[in-house]
Amino acid sequence: MNNKMNLNFKLFSLLLVLTLLNCKNENSLSEYKYANMPVVLTCGDFNSKLYHEALYAFENDILTHYSNTNKNASQTQSYNLFVRDAIYGRAKYEDVVSEHTYKVFQTLKNENTLWDANNTKSHLNYNSTIVNCISNNIQDTALKTTFNSLITTSSMSPKLFGAPLMSKYRTALKDKYLATYIALDLFYSKLFDVDFSKVNFKKPESKVDFNKKPE
Repeated sequence: MNNKMNLNFKLFSLLLVLTLLNCKNENSLSEYKYANMPVVLTCGDFNSKLYHEALYAFENDILTHYSNTNKNASQTQSYNLFVRDAIYGRAKYEDVVSEHTYKVFQTLKNENTLWDANNTKSHLNYNSTIVNCISNNIQDTALKTTFNSLITTSSMSPKLFGAPLMSKYRTALKDKYLATYIALDLFYSKLFDVDFSKVNFKKPESKVDFNKKPE
């Protein structure tokens, strides 16, 4: 009996190890293109390395996209155009997303607490650790007050927060907490609805100068 119990225990242990390894592989990103960039989020118990990568990848994607129509487009202009397009439902995510950002998104999808399947306004979980981190650190006082009021009253949505956000899009250039919100709620959350089988990943990518001062 003891031998049988020992065998069952060993088999269970082996299955558990294999399961944990599979989960680790699913939740890991094979390449971090922006690992050498400055840390932008310093609060909360979450995979900050992944969220940093997600933010920089997003910023590179929107600059690349809007540079297609204006080769002199700046990061400031790309934020302005993207935020407006996203709020008014004009953003063409299949044209914006790059192959690397798609891989980042696939990893983000495994961040279970990040998403809320019952949220009809957005896939983002507004009660998640990362959103709480953002809400406590937005630099602009008026935006922070509005953000927290919407969260507290369970009224938060991209559309409602979008109105004040559109007039202060420049803030995202210096405030990476706000920029992370934009990336998560107006970009990555929307990628759930994209048919990636129809996305062309062969488009060239821009090189963002993250050290360049915002205009």
